[in-house]
Amino acid sequence: MRRVSEIGHFLLSLQRDFPRRDLLLGSLIAALVVAVYLSPSDNNTMPALIAEPITISLESRSELREEDHQQLAWQEHLVGRGDNLSTLFQRAKFSAKDVYEISSSPKGKSLRNLYPGETLRFGASDVGQLRELHYIKNPLESQVFFRDEDSFVAEERVREPEVILSYREGVIEDSLYLSGKQSNLPDKLIMEMANIFGWDIDFVFDIRPGDSFALLFEDRFIDGKKLSTGNIVAASFTNRNKNYQAVRYTNKKGESNYYTAEGLSMRKTFLRTPLDIFRISDGFNMRREHPIHKMIRAHRGVDYAAPRGTPVYAAGDGKVIEAGYSKANGNYIFIQHGQTYVTKYLHLNDKKVRKGASVRQKQLIGTVGSTGYATGPHLHYEFLVNGVHRNPRTVALPQAQPIPKTDRLEFNRVVTPVLVQLAEYKMASQLAIIQATQSAPTNTFL
Repeated sequence: MRRVSEIGHFLLSLQRDFPRRDLLLGSLIAALVVAVYLSPSDNNTMPALIAEPITISLESRSELREEDHQQLAWQEHLVGRGDNLSTLFQRAKFSAKDVYEISSSPKGKSLRNLYPGETLRFGASDVGQLRELHYIKNPLESQVFFRDEDSFVAEERVREPEVILSYREGVIEDSLYLSGKQSNLPDKLIMEMANIFGWDIDFVFDIRPGDSFALLFEDRFIDGKKLSTGNIVAASFTNRNKNYQAVRYTNKKGESNYYTAEGLSMRKTFLRTPLDIFRISDGFNMRREHPIHKMIRAHRGVDYAAPRGTPVYAAGDGKVIEAGYSKANGNYIFIQHGQTYVTKYLHLNDKKVRKGASVRQKQLIGTVGSTGYATGPHLHYEFLVNGVHRNPRTVALPQAQPIPKTDRLEFNRVVTPVLVQLAEYKMASQLAIIQATQSAPTNTFL
C-alpha cells in the first residue's frame, strides 16, 4: 500500500507540474517510472534516477588530449626577423582574440619575446578553433599551450639528447688548428683542446711536426639527427715525445674541470699568456736595446704583438693594485695575486677595471693598444715572483687544487673506464695503420 500511495503522489505531482498540452508526454514518463519502481529489487529503496557525476582522471584527460591532438589540423611557421606573435597569428589565419587569450594566460608572457629561428606550430579543430600552440625554442626545449574551455594552460617539455662518444686523432704538420681541421674537428673542440693543454704546452712556439693528439668527445643526437658537439671527455697530446693526458670530471657540486689520470688539475693558477691571438715581438731579455731610446735596457717582460682592441685577460685571480696612465707605460694595470705574485699589463688601448677591483682568472681587464713608449700595438706583460721579474714563458706556474682525497675513489671509478676507452681507440687505430702498411702493394723491378 505504501508503494501505491507513493506512486499516486508522484502521478499527482506530474499532473500539477506538466502543462495540459504535454500531459501525454508526462503520462509516458510516469509509466516508465512506475515500471522501474515496481521492478524486482534486492531492497525496498527507489533506485537513483540521476547518475553520479563522472570524474576524469589525469591519465584519462591525457588520453583525451592525445586523441584531440591527433585530430587537429597542423601548420608550422618559422619566426623570422621582425616577426612577433600578432604577425605570426595573422599568417596562420587566427584572430587577435586568440592572440590575447594565449598571451594573457599564466605562461603566455614567454611568447612576447620571440627570436628568429624559433618555431610556432598551430593545431586547429575541424571548425578552425585554435586548440594547441607549440612554441619550439630549440630541438630540446618547447612550451605547449592547450585550450582548456575558454583559456589556455601550458606545460614545459624538455628532451634529453642521446650522447654518443666519438673519437678523433691527428698528427701535427704545421699548426694545431690546421691539423685539427684535417681530422674533421670543429673549431670549438680545437680551441677546447688548446685550452686544456695550454697550461703545459705553448701551441705557438712549443709544438713540432710529428706531435700528435687523440680525443674522445660527446656527439649529441636527437631523433637520429646530430644536434651538436659536446665537451671533450678525455684527450691526450704528445709534444716532443712527452705525453700529456686529461680527463673531464664533474664533482658533487656539479663543477666540471680537467685533471690528469692521477687527479692533478690541468688548470694552473695562472694563464701562460694573457691573450688569445698574438705573436711574440720581443722576448724576455735583460740586455735588450730599446727600440725607441736605442739604449741597452733590461726588458723584464714579454711583448705580444696583436691587433689593436684584442682582449687582454687577467692571468689569475687577484686584486688590481694599480690602474692608470704614465708617459712610458701608457695605460697600465698591475694585479696582486696573494702575497707572492704580481702581473703587469702595459700599453693598453683602454682599461676595463679600476684600482681596488677583485678579478678572476680569464676576466677581461683591457685591450691591446700602443699607448706610452710603443712602436705599434702590443701588450707588454710582466710576471713577478716575490718582487723579482721572471720570464712569463718559462716560469713554473703553481698548480690549482687537485682532487680531494675524499673524492679519489669516486674520481677513479668515473674516469678510469674513459681513459681505458681512449687507449683502446688509439691502439686500434695504430694497428689499422700497421696492417694497411703491411698489406700495401710494393713495386717490383725486374
